[in-house]
Amino acid sequence: MLEELKERVFLENLKLVKNGLVVLTWGNVSAIDRARGLVVIKPSGVDYSVMKAEDMVVVDMNGNTVEGDLRPSTDLPTHLYLYRAFPEIGGVVHTHSVNASVWAQAGRDIPAYGTTHADVFYGTIPCTRPLTEEEVENAYEYNTGKVIAGCFSERDYLATPAAIVKNHGPFVWGVTPEKAVENAVTLESVAEMALKTEFIGGAENVVPQYLLDKHYFRKHGKHAYYGQEK
Repeated sequence: MLEELKERVFLENLKLVKNGLVVLTWGNVSAIDRARGLVVIKPSGVDYSVMKAEDMVVVDMNGNTVEGDLRPSTDLPTHLYLYRAFPEIGGVVHTHSVNASVWAQAGRDIPAYGTTHADVFYGTIPCTRPLTEEEVENAYEYNTGKVIAGCFSERDYLATPAAIVKNHGPFVWGVTPEKAVENAVTLESVAEMALKTEFIGGAENVVPQYLLDKHYFRKHGKHAYYGQEK
């Protein structure tokens, strides 16, 4: 079932290792087949070096396993919440990548300091509010999705396809699982750039709106002109 999607999700999980976004088993990628209402996700706690495409777990939107002998990622309820909240996304990524997690542990949004940031993220990348003790003790992963979605009540989730969960780490998404992983790689890079910008005293140098607009909209929207015509 969903063999092609399982292969894609498997390969995107391996990219997390290749790009230095995960160590040990700290990360996961999922993808959704919206027509069937099914999600494919990495199994929980399986080492990337021995993981196979057939190990990917297929679940329904209630979190019930439809196919697979292994338990799905413990972050599954967060992924499912985001798929419900953000109907145009096709993939979700979670990592504990170092630089993005530093911002999460500091409880700070990641400011847009330059054009690398602006190419992918239209403005500040939000850090969620902290989860309450009750939210942690009861349906922790579900509530993690809830606080992420709460950052986007007045923000375009496709224009800023990431959030960092306070004291935890980044969750990133895209219209496909491949795009979600690409966005996760970019997030880690801009998080490092922002950290170093502040380290050398550049915290006042946020990118001006006109430059943010130029770099974002030359890659996104009906007037985009970056790259080759499809």
